[in-house]
Amino acid sequence: MSAGAEVISLGCRLNIAESERIRAMLAGERNVVVVNSCAVTAEAVRTTRQAIRKARRERPDARLLVTGCAAEIEREQLAAMPEVDGLVANMRKLDRRAWNAPERAPPVSLGRTRAFVAVQNGCDHSCTFCVIPQGRGPSRSLTISQVLAEIDGHLAQGAPEVVLTGVDVTSWGHDLPDRPPLGRLVQAILDRFPELRRLRMSSLDGMEIDPLLFDLFAGEPRLMPHLHLSLQHGNDLILKRMKRRHLRADAVELVARLKKARPEIAIGADLIAGFPTEDEAAHADNLSIVRELGIVHGHVFPYSPRPGTPAARMPQVERTAVKARAAELRAEVVRARDAWLDTLVRTQQSVLAENDGTGYAPHFARLVVPEGTASGAIVTVTPQRHEKGLLS
Repeated sequence: MSAGAEVISLGCRLNIAESERIRAMLAGERNVVVVNSCAVTAEAVRTTRQAIRKARRERPDARLLVTGCAAEIEREQLAAMPEVDGLVANMRKLDRRAWNAPERAPPVSLGRTRAFVAVQNGCDHSCTFCVIPQGRGPSRSLTISQVLAEIDGHLAQGAPEVVLTGVDVTSWGHDLPDRPPLGRLVQAILDRFPELRRLRMSSLDGMEIDPLLFDLFAGEPRLMPHLHLSLQHGNDLILKRMKRRHLRADAVELVARLKKARPEIAIGADLIAGFPTEDEAAHADNLSIVRELGIVHGHVFPYSPRPGTPAARMPQVERTAVKARAAELRAEVVRARDAWLDTLVRTQQSVLAENDGTGYAPHFARLVVPEGTASGAIVTVTPQRHEKGLLS
C-alpha cells in the first residue's frame, strides 16, 4: 500500500507552522511528498536541493511537489530538476485549491510540544541583503479573532506552549483597521486564554516593540523571558548599508531596559558575518555586540549574495574571510552561552519536556528531564551540571 502525504519543512518557524497546515490539508492524500523550501541564503537553497533529491530516493513512486520561498526565487532552477513533479506558489500554499484539497480539512495535528501560529506573513521592508519579500510578498496580518480561533484549536489539542511567528512579526497589524500594535494582540491572547501556560515570541524587530509589548515582556510571567532580535550586525555603517532601521545604540538601550525590568530574560539574535564592505573593525563590532548584549541564543549566517538584491552588487568580502568570521562569531556566542548556562546550575527551572529526554526552560535553556517524563509535561528541574550546551 502506498505511503501517506509527507511534508518536509526547511528554514524558519513560519515554515514549520505552514507545514502543519499543509499536512492537515493533505491528510487524505496518498503517496505525496511536499518540500516546503527555504531561500534565505545560498546554503538554504543548496539544502533544499539536497532534500528534494533525498526525498526522491526514499519515495521513488511519490508525487513530489515543492513550495516555499525557493519555489519563488529559484522557480526555473527547481522546476528543471528531474526529481520535481510540480511547484506550488508560495503565496498559495495555504490555499486548499492549490492542492486540490477537500473543502473541510481535518484539524491540524500538533505533533509537537509547541504550537507555531503564523500571525503575519510577507514583508514591506527592503533590507539590501534579503530576498524574502520576493518569496513571500507584502506584509499581511491575521485579525485578532483569526489568531484567537487558531490558538483555541491548538489548546483544545493540549498544546502547553504557543509560539507567535511570521516573516516580520512586529509589523503585525500595520495592514489592519486602526493599525493595532503587536502588544494588543499579545494582551488579547493572554486575556482570552488564562489556561495558556506559556506564550513565546519568535524573532522581533527591536525598533517596532511597542510600549505595551515591552511592558508584557517586562512583567507578564506567561510571556516567556526570551527575546530573539532581528539584529543582523553590531556596526552602524554596516547596518546602514543593510538598510536596517536601527543602530547599535538602539539595541543596547532596548536590552538594557528589558534586563533591568526582568533580569532573567535571555537574548537571542540573528547576525550576519562578512557582509559586503565589512572590514576587520566592523567585524570586531559584530563580535563585541555579542558580549555587550549577552547574546546566548545566536543564529549566525555567513553572508551569501542573493539574486537581485542590492548587496549582491556591493564589494564582496573574500569567501574564506566570510567563513572565518562566521566561525569566530559562533565561538563568541558559545562562550556567552556557556557562561550563562553555568549560572543556571543548581537553580530551579520550569521545563517543558520534549520527546527526546530533554526540554526547554522559559528562557530557552535546554535541560535533561527526569526519565519517564511525558512529552508536553511541565516539570521542575534543578540541574547539577552544564556540559556541551545542555543542563543536566
